[in-house]
Amino acid sequence: MSKHYDVIIVGSGPAGIFTALELIETGGGMKILILEKGRDIGKRACVAREQGGPCVNCSPCSTICGWGGAGAFSDGKLTLSTDIGGSLEQYTGEKGLSDLIDYIDRTYVKFGAPEHVFGLEHEEEIQEIQRRAVLSELKLIPVRIRHMGTGRCKEVLQRMQEYLVARGVEVRTSCQVEEVLVKDKVIRGVLTRDGQVINAKIVVLAPGREGADWLTQEAQRLGLNTSINPVDIGVRVELPAAVMDPLTRIFYEAKFIYYAKTFNDKVRTFCMNPNGEVVLENIDGLVTVNGHSHAYNKTENTNFAVLVSKTFTEPFKEPIAYGRYIASLANLLGGGVIVQSLGDLVSGHRSTREKLAKCMTVPTLREATPGDLSLVFPYRHLMGIVEMLKALNNLAPGVYARYTLLYGVEVKFYSSRLALSAALETQIKNLFAAGDGAGVTRGLAQASAAGVLAAREIAKRI
Repeated sequence: MSKHYDVIIVGSGPAGIFTALELIETGGGMKILILEKGRDIGKRACVAREQGGPCVNCSPCSTICGWGGAGAFSDGKLTLSTDIGGSLEQYTGEKGLSDLIDYIDRTYVKFGAPEHVFGLEHEEEIQEIQRRAVLSELKLIPVRIRHMGTGRCKEVLQRMQEYLVARGVEVRTSCQVEEVLVKDKVIRGVLTRDGQVINAKIVVLAPGREGADWLTQEAQRLGLNTSINPVDIGVRVELPAAVMDPLTRIFYEAKFIYYAKTFNDKVRTFCMNPNGEVVLENIDGLVTVNGHSHAYNKTENTNFAVLVSKTFTEPFKEPIAYGRYIASLANLLGGGVIVQSLGDLVSGHRSTREKLAKCMTVPTLREATPGDLSLVFPYRHLMGIVEMLKALNNLAPGVYARYTLLYGVEVKFYSSRLALSAALETQIKNLFAAGDGAGVTRGLAQASAAGVLAAREIAKRI
């Protein structure tokens, strides 16, 4: 027997959560259901990290799936800028997006995010860093960042769940949606993997970056138009925190864009974690790398990603498959994530445990296998990464050092972007899509804003 709801939200990451929060604020008494294939936030734990062993291929991976989405165990950075984190301004306009970001920022603070914002001070030092960046052919993107930290981020998301449940929102975790149900180009509901049909007037698809592949497949099945997003593939860089302190002290996360001299590919820094740790992620059996910075537990290292962005032309239509292929080479050669010192990479030597034992940078991801990343990445990707590190060394001496560690592969799976209205409605009536999984956002702030944008249109209809 099927059940009926006003709104079903698929995915409980920031886009899904903020869709529900905004719908509750309308006071319309809607019957809302959130479906999440991962575990509840209190039951999310990485077995490999707790036991200090290799990835055991949990399905789904608790690091990236469950209440709060991948952001629950992320660094918890809110990038308070319209320039970073996606392309939502194409739907809202820059002023509209700025207002949405301010709105969701106040909501995070309401639920316990810290008051302090990085990037509001040190004006003279920022100008000097910008000047030096230009001389190094780097584009510095100064942004305001509110940093929650991994531990505090989890607490904030827990409070949001309690708030929603207390106001009548039904949450089902460990419940995977198999298909979207459509009749006569109008949404009817969803079919879960265990065969349950759940009907709804409106469905919001917010499966997050990990669910991008599923959403792309559903779009193809339903005949929805999509466009291809760039593929971002690279490494997680780890080095002593003192090296990056001149930048992280001012910005917390310094964001740079560089165009490689050899191939002119766009290379960018991403997700900088002062005094953080490098961690594993398991995406449907594919082991990749990421980084966190805890609110309470600090290390002696800083880590950040260096990603090479590539936009492909026809007939290529599989950015996710391409990213998975590159990452799978590291899994094939190293049984998971590979770590290599920059000195070994540049000199053409494989890193070994004996070499890394003498390294000044002590790896925080002990499960990574010492190896050779040149056997994994295309040559043009490696050239872009090395050139970016050389340029960064002009701003933070010690980045381009033989003891700098590189972990691979880090890959950002951006869904092929769905064709959406200004309110994020698909070509199917009353079917909305929001967040990273829909290919329109790339981070906590804009994903949260996307949920609010969709919810405001939904509230008008119910």
